Amino acid sequence: MRPERKGLQKEGLHSKIIRLKLTLGGILLGPSALGRNLTYLHTVFPPTSYTVLDTLANLGLLFFLFLVGLELDPKSLRRTGKKALSIAIAGISLPFALGIGSSFVLRATISSGVPEAPFLVFMGVALSITAFPVLARILAELKLLTTDVGQVAMSAAAVNDVAAWILLALAIALSSTGHSPLISLWVLLCGCGFVTFCVLVVPPMFKWIQQRCPEGEPVNEMYVCATLATVLAAGFVTDCIGIHALFGAFVIGVLVPKDGPLAGVLVEKVEDLVSGLFLPLYFVSSGLKTNVATIKGVQSWGLLVLVIFTACLGKMVGTIVVSLWCRVPFREALALGFLMNTKGLVELIVLNIGKDRGVLNDQTFAIMVLMALFTTFITTPLVMAVYKPDKKLGKSEYKQRTIQKKDPNSQLRMLACFHSTRNVPALINMMEVSRGIDTKDGLCVYAMHLMELSERSSAIQMVHKARKNGIPFWNKGQRADANQIVVAFEAYRQLSQVLIRPMTAISAMNSMHEDICDSAERKMATIIILPFHKHQRLDGQLETTRADFGHVNRRVLENAPCSVGILIDRGLGGSTHVSASNVDSTVTVLFFGGPDDHEALAYGARMAEHPGINLLVVRFLVNPEIAEESVKLDVNNGSSGADANSMDDEFIAELKQKTENRSIKYEERVVLRAAEIIEVIREHSRCNLFLVGRMPEGQLAKSLNANTSTDCPELGPVGSVLSSPEFSTTASVLVVQQYQNPLPLQSLSSLKKVEV
Repeated sequence: MRPERKGLQKEGLHSKIIRLKLTLGGILLGPSALGRNLTYLHTVFPPTSYTVLDTLANLGLLFFLFLVGLELDPKSLRRTGKKALSIAIAGISLPFALGIGSSFVLRATISSGVPEAPFLVFMGVALSITAFPVLARILAELKLLTTDVGQVAMSAAAVNDVAAWILLALAIALSSTGHSPLISLWVLLCGCGFVTFCVLVVPPMFKWIQQRCPEGEPVNEMYVCATLATVLAAGFVTDCIGIHALFGAFVIGVLVPKDGPLAGVLVEKVEDLVSGLFLPLYFVSSGLKTNVATIKGVQSWGLLVLVIFTACLGKMVGTIVVSLWCRVPFREALALGFLMNTKGLVELIVLNIGKDRGVLNDQTFAIMVLMALFTTFITTPLVMAVYKPDKKLGKSEYKQRTIQKKDPNSQLRMLACFHSTRNVPALINMMEVSRGIDTKDGLCVYAMHLMELSERSSAIQMVHKARKNGIPFWNKGQRADANQIVVAFEAYRQLSQVLIRPMTAISAMNSMHEDICDSAERKMATIIILPFHKHQRLDGQLETTRADFGHVNRRVLENAPCSVGILIDRGLGGSTHVSASNVDSTVTVLFFGGPDDHEALAYGARMAEHPGINLLVVRFLVNPEIAEESVKLDVNNGSSGADANSMDDEFIAELKQKTENRSIKYEERVVLRAAEIIEVIREHSRCNLFLVGRMPEGQLAKSLNANTSTDCPELGPVGSVLSSPEFSTTASVLVVQQYQNPLPLQSLSSLKKVEV
């Protein structure tokens, strides 16, 4: 696991650098570096351009705060446990107090002359805030989003975020007046009145819109435009009140319902424009205001160290002490302390507001910006250094790793992965034929949604998925999400009594296989079912959905802790679930020999327990003339070919004895060459499902492999034939690899054929 740990740390650091490079780029463009040359500065950024730049940057910031509000679910805040709430309060109170303390030092040195009350509150907020969107991405990168630490950190950060924005509103109210406390009070009361008005009026409006946006249908553009216009109007009102336009947008974002299609569409429409165009302009604007050159002398650098130390100390001590008081293990408490110290873009927003209001001067602003960059950058490596969840199970605990060696009376545990709704019908029908004898606990399925963590992934999607991770779809007291996937799985659960648990893998493509393999080991799965990376077109041919998923499948085959099946879906059972009483399918097992074929046949025997499944086993035997030559070669080379044939015979005989009373047909076909093998397979192409081993063994398998070329080595020779354009069939295919430790060299080398 050490190489994977290092790879994950590099990935987290790489993404962190991508997020911070815009901020650093803005600083370099400003007076800290290139902007020290006034000719360059006035040529590239003439004074007349600042107004346009700030207007566009603030417009983007307005919609960014709207997205931040979208990521906060008030219902989840109400469900926040005592542990997360206590950690959040401690994570705000102590840093806020230390921030006020450090503000006295700053006012006595480099910030003399600034208004006292607003400066105290701004410093407290700047040191106590936790950037919820940045934290969600860090947790996703570190694969902690669905762990206990991740759940507590997200809940605490959400409470922290709301409290910090309330305190910031107070700071702005104090700074937006002259010297009269009555005006500050008036601004604060008007702000409270605005929030009350929005809470009473806005939710019914969005509820009305949501009723006219049914799940599965496109959202009317008029509703999207109306929502964005409401955001602008709310920003205008709060700006007129004297707080800040950002607060109006944030409040509207919080009040948008999170469980309907509207929130997802708004993120989809707004996020690319904001993150791709407006936020870079905001970073440039912030960089032009940041002059690191103002930090000079021992005193200024000492104050920078003091602010960084104070910010880290307050967050970490407050979080760790309360976490230990809540009986959180020390390593987890330490990880929470580092995670809650995440600042990022939200911190820059607070600092820019303070500078625009005249509360922070140039030197203080530069010190605070560097503090925000430092604390955010160190989060990932520090968390990786102190905390690594999901310890491996001992071999004695995890025994049922293959179907062949599984206790027939024990529960079959399946990890079924899917990319989108396209994979769900075939997956549910695969569950149906796999459940065997009709017992309630005969099959337990962990349905894992594979989501890519890209540079544009929204925290609202990650957090929403993580909140549902491992929770039954039918969880009492909570309305199930009205989406097609949940409805399909819930309907099947009620009809079949199969245990189904939803899971989510939110990962970059190059590390998604780690989530799949780790989840399979944690859940002690017997088999992992993966969708093939190609889908069937209307003309029956297979078309690549996304090549990256093929790489994921190959890496899972290399590292899986149990058996693996790759499902090539050609409409298994149709586009909907077939009820148990209506199932009438033929499953054909193509048996050549070897462990993978044994596993495929054992899986087929499990399927044959279903009353609606007819199993046909086709065993390919070598022509006696070739067999004699093969035996001579095996003897000369000291090979164990005869032993392998003997094991195949014993396995077939044992299977016949166990299943003598079931609807299983068995036939043997003697063939001479690869062309005859393909012809025999064509004779059985009218079945519903082919079950084949990934790497069959024996003379015939070698002959077929030598005459088959493919760009999908994960399917093996037989699977490649069944998926080739020249082979016409409507049957779906399940290619099975049996768990072996270590994996045979032939299997490993075949997977490396297309790896770069």
